[in-house]
Amino acid sequence: MRETTATRVGASRAARAHGSGAHRVRPRGKVAALRAALAALAFAPSAYASEAGLDLTAHWAGYAAVALFVSAYALVIVEEYTHLRKSQPVMLAAGAIWALLALVSSTQGQAELAHRAVRDYLLEFGELLLFLLAAMTYVNAMSERGLFEALRARLTRRALSYRALFWATGLAAFCLSPLIDNLTTALVMCAVVLAVGRDEPKFVAIACINIVVAANAGGAFSPFGDITTLMVWQRGLVEFGAFFALFLPSLVNWCVPALCMHVALPKGAPPPRQETATMKRGATTIVALFVITILLAVGFHQFLHLPPFMGMMTGLALLKLYGWRLSRTALRVEAEEFDRQGAPGDIDAFDSYEQVARAEWDTLLFFFGVIMCVGALGFCGYLALGSQWFYGELGPTRANILIGLISSVLDNIPMMVAVLQMNPEMSVGQWLLVTLTAGVGGSLLSIGSAAGVALMGQARGQYTFFSHLKWTWAIALGYAASIATHFAINARYFA
Repeated sequence: MRETTATRVGASRAARAHGSGAHRVRPRGKVAALRAALAALAFAPSAYASEAGLDLTAHWAGYAAVALFVSAYALVIVEEYTHLRKSQPVMLAAGAIWALLALVSSTQGQAELAHRAVRDYLLEFGELLLFLLAAMTYVNAMSERGLFEALRARLTRRALSYRALFWATGLAAFCLSPLIDNLTTALVMCAVVLAVGRDEPKFVAIACINIVVAANAGGAFSPFGDITTLMVWQRGLVEFGAFFALFLPSLVNWCVPALCMHVALPKGAPPPRQETATMKRGATTIVALFVITILLAVGFHQFLHLPPFMGMMTGLALLKLYGWRLSRTALRVEAEEFDRQGAPGDIDAFDSYEQVARAEWDTLLFFFGVIMCVGALGFCGYLALGSQWFYGELGPTRANILIGLISSVLDNIPMMVAVLQMNPEMSVGQWLLVTLTAGVGGSLLSIGSAAGVALMGQARGQYTFFSHLKWTWAIALGYAASIATHFAINARYFA
């Protein structure tokens, strides 16, 4: 999302506004400029202002910035044990790193350089924040209206066999995650598995693995399914429709390990459970408004050349207006219930601002910290050097596959942020490849994605790190098969 060249932002934006559209979150630099910057770095012994910011790769301030970021991210990794929210260490590190870089910039007579870079990265974060805030508010509203609970109850009542339930929850996760976040999808499907299969720990473990893989795979072929795909789309690197070229590779990524795990599932069926759940007033209308909001985001981006967040915020306004209508009619509904039952009924009051407050603010602020920290490393020149090794020495294909593997240990968000700041010159096929690998690579380990970590807590004692690790070989087969499928059917994007 960001460009490693802080001083080139204004001119680059103006130049690209006429070409690929001014709707991009951040314009991209040319390979020639990057190579020139690297050549200059190679022959300069001291820190100086350049197109890449400041060359601090061999400066104590650069080392300190790396140390601060690594320390902060180490705390993020052990969040489950320390119970320290992941946003806190990266936000603190971002502030400390940029304060340090501002001091160094001022000593070099380039104080304005750091200021412009911070404002530029803040613009990127602001666009991402508003987009995600609208999406999260809609998901919270649908949850509050009982939509997901009704879905869970419906699947529970169907009295499916263990194997049928395995495929039903996996398919539902694969189909839902392109529209809502994969974390919410995984939690809903895991609730179904626990409700009907709690007495069969082996089934719960395998079904949870299947849900994690399916949710991550489903999110990889839609700009709305994962943060990484959203960042690539907002950057303007891949057109909206081109993401769906990843549908079949994503499907293969899920189906291959699912077929392997199918043979290990217990036979028979769990005892039938009769559960009921009623959606609250306005639930289906909110779903329709969410679909309209997605169409607005796509339309604003494709036809009006405006950032997608403008469409999302317009859709959020529709939700708030509908919430106002629900509140205005609540008293009438209450009166009707009183006349019919002789007592006040549940009026299902709806407060849209409450749904905004329930957004994953820790996650949103975590994105702020990551964007600012990784941006600082790019400002120091480290990402330019990383790009030279990753995409220069390894080549784009091996580099993009490796990024997916690294995402199984580290979060895919900082990995994708780093790739976008490295700004390699790649074909659309390669950008689709890194989108795929970063999206599904986290499935290799239970700690590799938010869905996996959340399900370890939800199905504590039944779905564990080691129960997932037992099937990593099958997930790796799916990972390799999805990459092969992408190269086989999407060759036109590599031209």
